[in-house]
Amino acid sequence: IKKNTRSKDLNNAQNVVENPRCCRTDSFVLYFSALVITDGPQDKSGLADEVGSEDDLYNEFRSSSNRFGHPGGGGEQLAINELISDGSVCAEALWDHVTMDDQELGFKAGDVIEVVDATNKEWWWGRVLDSEGWFPASFVRLRVNQDEPMEEYLANLDGASEGGGASMEGPLGPGLPCKEQMRANVINEIMSTERDYIKHLKDICEGYIKQCRKRTDMFTEEQLRTIFGNIDELYRFQKKFLKALEKKFNKDHPHLSEIGSCFLEHQTNFQIYSEYCNNHPNACVQLSKVMKIKKYVFFFEACRLLQKMIDISLDGFLLTPVQKICKYPLQLAELLKYTNPQHRDYKDVEAALNAMKNVARLINERKRRLENIDKIAQWQSSIEDWEGEDILSRSSDLIFSGDLTKISQPQAKGQQRMFFLFDHQLVFCKKDLLRRDILYYKGRLDMDQMQVVDVEDGKDKDFNVSVKNALKLCSPGGEEVHLLCAKKPEQKQRWLRAFADEREQVQHDLETGFTITEVQKKQAMLNASKRHQTGKPKAVTRPYYDFLLRQKHPTLPTSLPQQQVIMLAEPKRKTSNFWHNIGRLTPFKK
Repeated sequence: IKKNTRSKDLNNAQNVVENPRCCRTDSFVLYFSALVITDGPQDKSGLADEVGSEDDLYNEFRSSSNRFGHPGGGGEQLAINELISDGSVCAEALWDHVTMDDQELGFKAGDVIEVVDATNKEWWWGRVLDSEGWFPASFVRLRVNQDEPMEEYLANLDGASEGGGASMEGPLGPGLPCKEQMRANVINEIMSTERDYIKHLKDICEGYIKQCRKRTDMFTEEQLRTIFGNIDELYRFQKKFLKALEKKFNKDHPHLSEIGSCFLEHQTNFQIYSEYCNNHPNACVQLSKVMKIKKYVFFFEACRLLQKMIDISLDGFLLTPVQKICKYPLQLAELLKYTNPQHRDYKDVEAALNAMKNVARLINERKRRLENIDKIAQWQSSIEDWEGEDILSRSSDLIFSGDLTKISQPQAKGQQRMFFLFDHQLVFCKKDLLRRDILYYKGRLDMDQMQVVDVEDGKDKDFNVSVKNALKLCSPGGEEVHLLCAKKPEQKQRWLRAFADEREQVQHDLETGFTITEVQKKQAMLNASKRHQTGKPKAVTRPYYDFLLRQKHPTLPTSLPQQQVIMLAEPKRKTSNFWHNIGRLTPFKK
């Protein structure tokens, strides 16, 4: 579908209100549904008979392969493609690119990639050995003849200031040293992409969400919240952020701009991207469901045309915020590279880079926590005789687990129990005498009301018993005291560290505002109960990737590289064996 720029065709899209319609122009067929409510007069005249049935239009629309054909560009892209035609451009991989689709090119950091096509600004086509495929341009650094940085080559091109496209716009000053010239380029690129991103968010909010809310017969608020997430919140924040950048941007001498402080001042606000990134897979699944219905396909296309947006489908637009939060650390790393240590902005840019990496790390950690709630709910469903509130009512992460001997007042009798330390609470269970893999719920302790005390080996005064490798859990007033004993000294130390980790995590969640919604909790428990009733493990599916990567011919990828934010979360979290232990000790399959 070609981009529609004629006012005549836009008026046709506006005028059709109630019934599916289409109107033919001289050069293309415009598809849309009478589903977009406008504020102007409505003309209900139909032209469908002229161009065929609705089914024909729908099938032709869905089979269109020109969804991502917009050029990405500027003069620098032209310069790159000229070099590509000479066979002289290679790229060095900055990050591992792990793929789940045969049309994407996988490589490791440090690999040299032959760039075959760089027409699109975001995704390039390249070759490594005998493999070819798409790869994200942000994952590589271009090099000419594998030794000269591409940026320096372009900076030294004759007339580079005229051919730099969006990243070279603005006066750069005559005779700037190469490093200052490159810093100016990076600053201009940051400003340019930020302005484009604001327009992108505005188009989604005004072009799609505003129109969807008018159609209460088609969309519920819950559906809209799932499809669009908190993108309106992102839009409001990004407008404020752009204003802060504009104040620090030096139009006459971009290389003197001091924008690092803007990222530092707003680093907390960037955490709102966590909610959007975590919701995005659900958005894709929900969108794929409604797009199976013809009227929704036509409706969304009508929204795009009326807003005069570029020719990308809605799922492509909704992916942009996920890509954006990944790109900030890459842009800041590039800016730091071309900033002299003596520059007034150097320390702020360095701090901003670390801050945005921390934001990415936080988003990644929250994503892991959300993925874990299904496992926690499944674990609870396997425990016999469960009492009280669900574990997810207060907790979302398993910190540590293991066997301990529990001694409680007044009997001071030791009981062997299996303990599971979650954030906010400690659950203890009894093993079945015959089937050691079955656990029975015996109780829990509120860790928010407990203090952990290291106990020396020997006679304990409170319980009047001799203990070894022991620690105590005491309420602040001393009304409740529990004595726990490990088998070995190293096990005791590991538990002490685990209790300290639990308090640190609770405090961190409080500071960062991490929460799990009631809807997410209920859904996790519902899934666990269904799985527990059937006794069969739920099949693992990939609706998120299947939806984004269902292509039968070489088309531009619509998905984010599989690393997502994870690639920026360094150091990576080590694999935990807690869930392995739970699987060994509890019956996931009954």
